[in-house]
Amino acid sequence: MRSSDPLSLFDETGGRKYLCGSELPRFLEAARHADVETCTFCCLLAFTGCRISEALALTSAQLDGETGRVVFRTLKRRRQLFRAVPVPPELMAALRRMGGDGPDDAPLWRWCRQTAWRRVKAVMDSASIDGPQAMPKGLRHAFGVANAEENVPMATTQKWLGHARLETTAIYQQAVGREERAFARRLWRKWR
Repeated sequence: MRSSDPLSLFDETGGRKYLCGSELPRFLEAARHADVETCTFCCLLAFTGCRISEALALTSAQLDGETGRVVFRTLKRRRQLFRAVPVPPELMAALRRMGGDGPDDAPLWRWCRQTAWRRVKAVMDSASIDGPQAMPKGLRHAFGVANAEENVPMATTQKWLGHARLETTAIYQQAVGREERAFARRLWRKWR
């Protein structure tokens, strides 16, 4: 079986690689029932679209409480780049509590990548989400799709996701969102 195009929102069998509809709220609700570290990690992935490795590298020094933004080091680039992504106040407070009295340069989570992946997957399972979208990258894709559905400018989405090229960000415009469904409904009315 051949692998799917990394710039596609669908896998090689046509399965959706992003959470949509009621899946994201179910995921967040299931995360609230997990331990505090897992809940905070899951919410960070969902509300920022960050990569799992970027979340694991996050330190207290990268929490900008004054502006309500988390500053991620973009890890897929050769040179060191940072990007700031706004988060809800409740998430910022939870992240700051996790940093506690520890050193500013200590990671908030002391997990390896596999542990983080398994924790997110366990929350997906608890939320009854399965398929190609039921993994941490599904949250990143969901964030991009939600930005497109809410008409967030592509340049802003590009910045928040840390994409080097706008063409990469443009894949989220391909998802069947509210606007696309509205266009389709107009056509359907003509045919009735």
